[in-house]
Amino acid sequence: MRIVTVVGNRPQFVKAAAVSRPLRARHEEILVHTGQHHDDALSAVFFRELDLPRPDHELRLGGGTNLAQTARMIAELEPLVRGVGAVDAVLVYGDTNTTLGASLVAADLQIPLVHVEAGMRSYDRRMPEERNRVVCDHLSSLLLVPTAAATENLRREGLTERVVDVGDVMTDVTAMVHPRARERAPEWLAAHDLRPGGYRLATVHRAGNVDTPDRLAATVDTLVAVASEDLPLVLPLHPRTAARLVEFDLDARLRSAPGVRLVDPVGPMDFATLLVGAETVLTDSGGVQKEAYLAGVRCVTLRDTTEWTETVDVGWNQLVDLDPAAARAAVARPRPADRPALYGDGRAGQRVVEAIERMVAAD
Repeated sequence: MRIVTVVGNRPQFVKAAAVSRPLRARHEEILVHTGQHHDDALSAVFFRELDLPRPDHELRLGGGTNLAQTARMIAELEPLVRGVGAVDAVLVYGDTNTTLGASLVAADLQIPLVHVEAGMRSYDRRMPEERNRVVCDHLSSLLLVPTAAATENLRREGLTERVVDVGDVMTDVTAMVHPRARERAPEWLAAHDLRPGGYRLATVHRAGNVDTPDRLAATVDTLVAVASEDLPLVLPLHPRTAARLVEFDLDARLRSAPGVRLVDPVGPMDFATLLVGAETVLTDSGGVQKEAYLAGVRCVTLRDTTEWTETVDVGWNQLVDLDPAAARAAVARPRPADRPALYGDGRAGQRVVEAIERMVAAD
């Protein structure tokens, strides 16, 4: 088989790490990086630390509005995919503009589309990610779901026949990364003046939280509310968030707050080390909610909806939106006693490859 895999941001690099190795052991993979995340140095760290092959094509299409970026991706991806010869499938992950752009190109070129992490729904169409994943699912030839809830979501949309439950590829990656992170955590954290369980970790980047002055001010208030000198809040600052803090004159307010420690963006191993050592993680990222669950770390989500509803159902995740009082209450709750295995057994990558093989053989 010849598979064109299209990725564009850090979470997709992580997910591809679970699939590219078993795929390349048996077939040809052409890896395309759209550059939706366009920090060259940090992207290189992700490929190196996750032992991902270097992309065969890098398009550098970061920046601009969602529509403008997606349009540029379509324009660049169409001739690229046409030019690689016969393709058995286009493989995409998650819910980004990269996913949407590649899905539309595959559909127009009548190439089977495979969607890893299909069926996730927040039912919040204000989010571009929700719109992207819905469109992708309805264009896909093969829907590879991580959970029973995702299967049910697709059943309600009439897509059951194309669904295969493979488990969650993030479980594969965490099985590889988290043991190494825990082993290095005591020394690494000490070198950064942190101790295991003695800090909270935050990530903030979602457009709905950072792209308007009022929402970003509320984000800052919420983060400050859960930081203290005794239990500092560590925030690796996403480039988008950093720019908006300066643009909206909120940078000094956040930096001067007691207990807030802003740091540069970190690679996957350093982030995993911060995560496994954290007392709580606060985030507006879908992927980090799940990573926190897999790490056994309580999560507080700075949104009012989530696609990972099962983490809320079992008590390890709480939605607080941008409410400082709700965030303070959430971090004060005790951790649940049990953590069910919601996301598979760590063999999702192999199942992804097998499902694609069956699809191609059936055609």
